[in-house]
This record gives sequence, structure tokens and C-alpha cells, in this order.
Amino acid sequence: MSEVRVAGTGMTDFGRFPERTGRDLFAEAGLAALDDAGVDPGDVEHVFFGNFMGELAEHQGHMGPLMAEAVGVNAPATRYEAACASSGVAVREAVRSVRTGESDVLLVGGTERMTNMGTAGATEGLSIAADDLYEIRAGMTFPGAYALMARAYFEEFGGDSTDLAHVAVKNHEHALPNEHAQFRSAITVDQVLDAPRIADPLGLYDSCPITDGASAVVLVSEAFAERNGLDASVAVTGSGQGGDKLALQDREYFARTPASTAAAEEAYADAGITADDVEVAEVHDCFTIAEVLAIESLGLYDPGEGLGAARRGETTRHGDVPVNLSGGLKAKGHPVGATGVAQLASITNLLTGTHARSPDVGDLRVGVAHNAGGTVASATVHVLEVVA
Repeated sequence: MSEVRVAGTGMTDFGRFPERTGRDLFAEAGLAALDDAGVDPGDVEHVFFGNFMGELAEHQGHMGPLMAEAVGVNAPATRYEAACASSGVAVREAVRSVRTGESDVLLVGGTERMTNMGTAGATEGLSIAADDLYEIRAGMTFPGAYALMARAYFEEFGGDSTDLAHVAVKNHEHALPNEHAQFRSAITVDQVLDAPRIADPLGLYDSCPITDGASAVVLVSEAFAERNGLDASVAVTGSGQGGDKLALQDREYFARTPASTAAAEEAYADAGITADDVEVAEVHDCFTIAEVLAIESLGLYDPGEGLGAARRGETTRHGDVPVNLSGGLKAKGHPVGATGVAQLASITNLLTGTHARSPDVGDLRVGVAHNAGGTVASATVHVLEVVA
């Protein structure tokens, strides 16, 4: 089985760019990743591309070949859709392709363009990741769904909105030096608590923004990296995917995310590590409660213990296991189809010491990227390690 190396990363700024197209955004990120890797577009054997709602936002389907053309790649290209986990799934399939020996050089990425739809249009577009018959038609939105999950968590384990506010404050602070982040401004706990309620107990600062952007990584086989003298010291050593029922009302738990737990267990077993080995994590914090559920599903905390982690300083840049040093979806931004690969890029840069927060955390050897779709009906987890 061939070892999968990350040879290069690329990312656009995340924010509001309604005048830019999806192909324009992906061209910037993809070409940056290829340049970072020192790989020619002609060497790419397949493009694995994540996108959720191109048909709605740009009246554009069949996006794989379009994105390959945008970066000058003349090779097969496949689009993957799993709501907010779209590019996480693209990474997983690309990892399999390299491991089996089918491919030596792959460009993996994603993009989403949403701000051109307006707030109402983007909210409606995002809602199709829920169950149309039993959730969307009843008026369910994702802020409402995650509010239900937060209420269930408080009821089962205790805690309150102040605990969640510390998650938002932490992630905004982490994003300050991130030149690609949508929000590079510090906030306070009082600001979070005093902000307008979106869906009680979640307020404006508990929620990620609507974001445009793209991300990309170049994945290569160990043999290709060695033959071509590439600087590719980080490997994807573990990959896992989990699933759950789409609609909340059909699930056994509201305050736990079994899809993420299954993905983490598979990824850890694949890499031959345990949660105790993880030194840094990028997790899917579309809402503050989502980060809490993620770090518990990853085994970094027992159920009910994750809520106070940010308040106690354990997941900050000075903590034992820093979480979302990029700023997370909360402050870095959440261009849905690009998020999973952006997380992988952030972990790679942390492990190579090229991340804006690297001076704060020093040398790291093991990190995880956790990407979730909808109310975590889909989830991927990838383990990255320094191997050279």
C-alpha cells in the first residue's frame, strides 16, 4: 500500500466575493497548491473536487471537468457532494486512489460561492442538506437544528450559553493572524451573549458566516515524492467516514454525533494511533455547539466534558490540544465545499511549521481534520502525521 503525502496546499481568502465565479476561485487555490508542491498541471492524473450547491448558486452542474480546465489539468475530474463534508469525502476517495497504486499525483479541493445568493437564498440553499419532507417543509433551518442539539446537550450534561461563548471567543482569537480568514477581529464573551439570538440558545456569534472561497491540496505517493525530490514530509496516515440518519427526529441522540465517532475510530485504527496521540485538531464548528460535539466524538473528551474545554483554556493555542487554530468555520469562514480540504491544509501547515500560529504551538507531529455534513449525517476524519 502506497503512503499518501501532502505535497502542497493552496487557499483563497475566505469572505464575500459575489463578483467571482466558482471556477475563478478554484483556479486560484488549485494553482497555488500546484505551485507550492512544485508539480506541473500535466502531472495530475485526476481532480477530486468537493462542492455542495453549484446548481443553485451558479446554475452549474458537472463541475469536475470545469475545475480541471480552470487549473490547466487535462485529466479525469470527479465532483463529490456530501453537504458541508463534500471535500472531506473527496479527500477520502483520493487517499484510497493513491494507496491502491491507481494514482501518483492528485489535485484535491473544493469551492463554494454563496454570497451572491443573499442571506435568504443561501439559507434556503443550505437547508437542502436536511430532510425536505420532514424538516425543511416544517421550517427547519440549520441554526434551529443546532439549537435543538445545544438544548439537548444542556439538558443531558448541564452547561449554558456562556460556555459556548468561550468557543466563539477562542476561535476569533485564533483567526487574528490568519490572512485568509473572513473575520480577523477579537470578540468578548459579553459580546457573544449580548448579540441577537438566531435560534435560542445560539446567537449571532455562535454561528459561522456565509462564505465564498476555495481550497486545494496536492496528494502524491511516497514514491513520486522521492523520485521528484518533493518536500512532502506530512502523510495522511488515517482516513475514516461515518454516517447517520439524515433527519434529527429519526436519531437516537441529539447531543452526540455517532457519525463523527465512527469516522474517528476508523481513522485512528487506520493510522495506528489513539485519541491520546492527537496534538492539534481542526473540527467542524459551523456552530459553537458543533465544536463541542466534535471534540467529544473525536475522543479528545468524554461526553459532557467538552463544553467547558474552551472556558478552561484547554483548546486554546496555549492549551493541551489546540482546536481550530485557523479560526475554524466560525471565524475563518465556511465556504461549504471548500471546508474539508481547508482543514487538511491548515493541519499540514501546522505540522510543517508554516502556519500563522506555528510560533505559538511549536513542533507538532500528529493532527486530525474533522469535516461534517448537515447535522452530522455525514462525517470524515483524517489523521496527518510528520513522517520525514
